[in-house]
Amino acid sequence: MRRPDAVLDDAGGALAASLASGLTRRSFLGRVGAAFLGLVGGSAVAASVRPDDAEAFHFCGHIWTTGSCPTPYTLPRIDRRGYPIRPKDARPIDNLGRLVDANGFPIHENGQRMTGPDGNPLARGPRTRVCEDWVPERFGIDAVTQGSWYRCCGGQIRKLVDCCSRSRRRINGDASLVGYCYTGRRVFCVMYYDTGLPC
Repeated sequence: MRRPDAVLDDAGGALAASLASGLTRRSFLGRVGAAFLGLVGGSAVAASVRPDDAEAFHFCGHIWTTGSCPTPYTLPRIDRRGYPIRPKDARPIDNLGRLVDANGFPIHENGQRMTGPDGNPLARGPRTRVCEDWVPERFGIDAVTQGSWYRCCGGQIRKLVDCCSRSRRRINGDASLVGYCYTGRRVFCVMYYDTGLPC
């Protein structure tokens, strides 16, 4: 016989998954946010976090609900074509997190080619698109970049990007939310791109 707390945990999890899968991101977050702010004193909490605080919640005021897509760094920054770049300075990196030159060879901070123990320059490592390549390879699902929305971060417009899949589970392991995806897909993980446009 199962313990009562295990039965309640399972029932609660099933209810949460059911609610999350039937709501849009905005309506779900709106309901959860309203309930949370009502419990802890709304205006005081809202005033404590400004949207311009770039990494306030996850990245750029994006409330952490769906986890970051896999990249070598914690923050999932991509270039305009969906390849990983280093979050602090937008320099191109390979899938191992090493800086790379225009030809894809690993380099040091000063731009010099990296060498191995034998003194020979290192070969290129893989550098693949985060959503279309890494996610399918790592999780065994289809994935495409579809939805996006925008925030003002550090004086420039940041594009927050959804990596969408037909999976009913998101990277967090729980039920995926209906968001900004199309053709029956749901948000699996999120990335961002800094446009360089002032705001």
